[in-house]
Amino acid sequence: MELKTLLFETAGRHNTEATLRIAAERAQELHITQIVVASSHGYTARKAQAVFAPLGARVIAVSICHGWESEGWTMSAEEKAALQNMGVVVHTGIHALGDGVGAAFSEKYGGRTVEEIVRDTLYRFSQGMKVAVECVLMAADAGLLDMDQEVIAIAGTGEGADTAIVCKPAYPRTFHTLEIREVLAKPRVP
Repeated sequence: MELKTLLFETAGRHNTEATLRIAAERAQELHITQIVVASSHGYTARKAQAVFAPLGARVIAVSICHGWESEGWTMSAEEKAALQNMGVVVHTGIHALGDGVGAAFSEKYGGRTVEEIVRDTLYRFSQGMKVAVECVLMAADAGLLDMDQEVIAIAGTGEGADTAIVCKPAYPRTFHTLEIREVLAKPRVP
C-alpha cells in the first residue's frame, strides 16, 4: 500500500485546510464516518463540519475540561451551542492523558503518572499527535464512537489542525488495544 502523508514545515492553524482535505480524502477511501476533532473554541470543529457533513460523516468536537478555564482554553456555553446547532457533537471532559488526580500528586510530590509518560511519548511526534490520540480516548469513554469502526482524529499545535490520524479506537482502560493505523498529516518538527 502506498499512502500520502503531509509533513508541514511549521506547525499551526495555517495547516488546517490542508489537514482537513487529506483527512476527508482518506475518510472517503476508507468509508470512515466518525471524525473526532480537538476544538477549544469551535474554529476547527466548524471547519471540519463544513468539510465532513456533506460526506455523511459525524463530527465529534472534543474540548478541554474546565480545569483550564483560567488559561482561557475552555469552550463557552455559546460556542458549544453554536456547534451543536450546526450538527456537531460536543464533548467536554477530563484529559485522558493527564491533568487528573494523579497529575495533582505529581505536581505536589514529583514523579510521573503512567498517563503523563504516554502523553510525553506522543509529544515526540507532535502536540497534535498527543491531542488526537487523547481525543479518541475521551470520545470513546463518553460513548460517542462505534468501537468496531475506524475513526479519523484531527488535532493541532496551539490552534487549528496540523495532525490527522486513522485509528482503531479504544477506551482509556483498554489503551493497549488502540491502534494508530495511518498518519495522514503532522508537523515535520514537533
